Amino acid sequence: MKKTLVICDTEPISMEGMRGLLAQLQDLVVIGDATSIMAGMELVRSLSPAILIIDKSFGLQPIMDWIASLRAGGHSTAVVVWGHSVNEAEALRMVQGGAQGVIRKTAAVGSLLDCLRTVACGHTWMDDLMFQDAEKTMGGKRTNLTLREQQVAELVEQGLKNKEIASTLGICAGTVKIHLKHIFEKTGVRGRYGLALSGLKERGYLQTARYN
Repeated sequence: MKKTLVICDTEPISMEGMRGLLAQLQDLVVIGDATSIMAGMELVRSLSPAILIIDKSFGLQPIMDWIASLRAGGHSTAVVVWGHSVNEAEALRMVQGGAQGVIRKTAAVGSLLDCLRTVACGHTWMDDLMFQDAEKTMGGKRTNLTLREQQVAELVEQGLKNKEIASTLGICAGTVKIHLKHIFEKTGVRGRYGLALSGLKERGYLQTARYN
């Protein structure tokens, strides 16, 4: 059974290229496209596609708000964000916000199909280049963390700030900083981005396998 897609993009030529590419496949099909978020929202409501592809050019916050509204409305449509310029921190924020796929428009065709097929199977996918850029920050595994340190690390994965983590766990922000210091020392991770990305990858939430 083919997985259906809706594309919301600022560039009509990009949408036409996607249609032409997927028309050659047996498992993916474009059933609608739009050049504005409002029109895209209407398409998703009426067509309920398996996957929604959104152009990052619409702006990070409007995209995050749309994803949040989809989740709040109980929509099962998976969201893939693509764009000409997507940095590692933005990609992580989008995944934390509910996007299942993040890929650059400069990616190879094989990577794009890999992303769409992985997301269609219910997994989360990020551009391989984002992992390569962050490899030095990701560090090792967390088997030697205390229970509290694991809790702090998991909340960092979700995108919470120190004050939010402190409130959630019933501790002070200064204690959160101490836990983070110990986490970085034990895992070798460099910074919050590396901590969040390493945790998501270790848990198998991020897939980077390619289709031939």
